[in-house]
Amino acid sequence: MERLVSNWYNHRALPESYICPPETRPGKLSIPSGDTIPVVNLGEALINRSNTILNVLRASQEFGFFQVVNHGVSEKVLNDTMNVVEEFFKMPMEEKASLYSEDPNKVCRLYTSNINYGTEKYHFWRDILKHHCHPLDDCIKLWPQKPTRYRDVIRTFSVEGKKVGLTILELLTEGLGLESGYFKKDLSEAMLLVANHYPPCPDPSLTLGLPKHCDPNLITILLQGHTFGLQVFKDGQWIGVQPLPNALVVNIGHQLRIVSNNKLKSAEHRAVTNSKVARTTVGLFISSSEDSIIEPAKSLTNAAQPPLYRAFRYKEFLSYYFSMMGDTELALQPFKLPFNQSVIS
Repeated sequence: MERLVSNWYNHRALPESYICPPETRPGKLSIPSGDTIPVVNLGEALINRSNTILNVLRASQEFGFFQVVNHGVSEKVLNDTMNVVEEFFKMPMEEKASLYSEDPNKVCRLYTSNINYGTEKYHFWRDILKHHCHPLDDCIKLWPQKPTRYRDVIRTFSVEGKKVGLTILELLTEGLGLESGYFKKDLSEAMLLVANHYPPCPDPSLTLGLPKHCDPNLITILLQGHTFGLQVFKDGQWIGVQPLPNALVVNIGHQLRIVSNNKLKSAEHRAVTNSKVARTTVGLFISSSEDSIIEPAKSLTNAAQPPLYRAFRYKEFLSYYFSMMGDTELALQPFKLPFNQSVIS
């Protein structure tokens, strides 16, 4: 519990164990922000669905990252969600102590830095609340009991946020030419909520809130709040994702990249810190059930475009992904088919 950054951040300088290797430090360079990250108006689908499909597909192919507006989640739900999560992290430590755990398999868990604090080479400037959201009626019983409205607020956000994710998946289904409902049922059954809290940092140039990585799941829906910190890696440079009022950030995960046979891009991203204000984000990670078989969609492969990945169970991928600490190419390597084998298949 004493390891939580929130416990001690304003009483000491940046500890050496939080200083990243020189090649991964954000440094003090100004990062361009906002304008180049696509913004998609999901409400337009009611009027011009084909154009919305094109916009979502292009953003997923070129960036793997975009923001959505007019997505159907009300401003009240978004504000209530951010407020209750910020309230959780501001609670006295003794009120959160029962949730703190260094067991990565715990269903509802408060921890710090990354999944395995004890074995990582250096630490990251964040505290994390993580819990499952499926099956909802079972999982909700294990969620935080304080703040008292947490369960009601997050239940609503998780249901509404998943609707947004499924809407985007269906638009991508149509754009890729897959059969309707391709991602329904077990391929998008599971969902994890991850709330990250980044306290003010004494030296943001030397550390990171989150390292460079791609998400392992299918698709992520993020409420990023009003504070800068999220950055996407594209064409050899970092681009800041500008916070937009009432927008949700969408990023494509490894599983969607694999199912699309690399037609969609899983984007590398990271979180930087700042020295002035705390930053809190709430992410919904939509994923397949652990026993689901993941493979390139057969309708997207042929002799000219052979499958690039072998079939595997999602839990096999997750296990390897976390052992590789999220390294993008290393995490995918054991699941790639050799070129000659992919041609034969």
